[in-house]
Amino acid sequence: MKGEIIYRLIRLSIRMTACLPYSFAQFKGKALGHLAYFIPMSRKRVALENIENSFRSMSETEAKRLLRRVYLHFGSMLFETPHIYRLNPQNLHRYVTFEGAENLDRALARGKGVFVLTAHFGNWEIMAAAVTIRWGKAALVARPADFQPLDRAIRDIRSLHGARIIPKQRAMRQIMESLREKQLIGILLDQNVDWYEGVFVPFLGRWACANKGLALITARTGTPVVPAFSVRQKDGRYRIILEKELALRQTGDKSADIEANTEIFTRTIEKYVKQFPDHWFWFHKRWKTKNFCPLTVKRAE
Repeated sequence: MKGEIIYRLIRLSIRMTACLPYSFAQFKGKALGHLAYFIPMSRKRVALENIENSFRSMSETEAKRLLRRVYLHFGSMLFETPHIYRLNPQNLHRYVTFEGAENLDRALARGKGVFVLTAHFGNWEIMAAAVTIRWGKAALVARPADFQPLDRAIRDIRSLHGARIIPKQRAMRQIMESLREKQLIGILLDQNVDWYEGVFVPFLGRWACANKGLALITARTGTPVVPAFSVRQKDGRYRIILEKELALRQTGDKSADIEANTEIFTRTIEKYVKQFPDHWFWFHKRWKTKNFCPLTVKRAE
């Protein structure tokens, strides 16, 4: 009962935020982000260290300035996302523009479904909703939120326009079902995984363990992979960039191909993070899994 009440309050809050004018919601979100920047939090230290270790030539002052822009961006995103409740085919152009739509059309025409490669970058929630409205059948692979009432509210907004939500754990069966239905499947491939789930690839100057699942499935099915990233524009809209289908390695050496293709996916994400660093979610412990075991030396008594 308590969980149901919390869920309804969260949902009500989201719906009320959706009633705010979009530009005012963005302004309010930036104000919240500005305030949050000055609140000491452990994840703030994680984000700052990630930035400093990724951009070695950046001074501490520059790193903090970038982190502040990250807070402003994600503050805005928090208040933008409820507007998914207001999106429809008639007003979509007020929120997003599409660049390279023909690339996704071409990939879909192959009749194998399409993996849409993206990251926790820009406003991936609005992008997912906009792509679903524009192209129809879609699915999204996502890790459920730990707090169940919040997870319900997030699933509501993600599935509002007909997208299928596939839980990240044990997702293979549902992914294969979606591919048989020739759907778009959104994959966010920028989070850390344990060593047995991924392969180590270079990312922003360090070795990162990247999920090898997408490379495994594409090797098995031949499904095209189209990168998609949303970039905030000066007028407040997002430019959704849809790149050409990635050319993947297919040599017959399964292990080498999986490693090479996972690196291709990661390098694509890296390109956008370098170009628009304030758009990426730096608060995640992306480099947590190490490609080595720390040497422990036992001192003699």
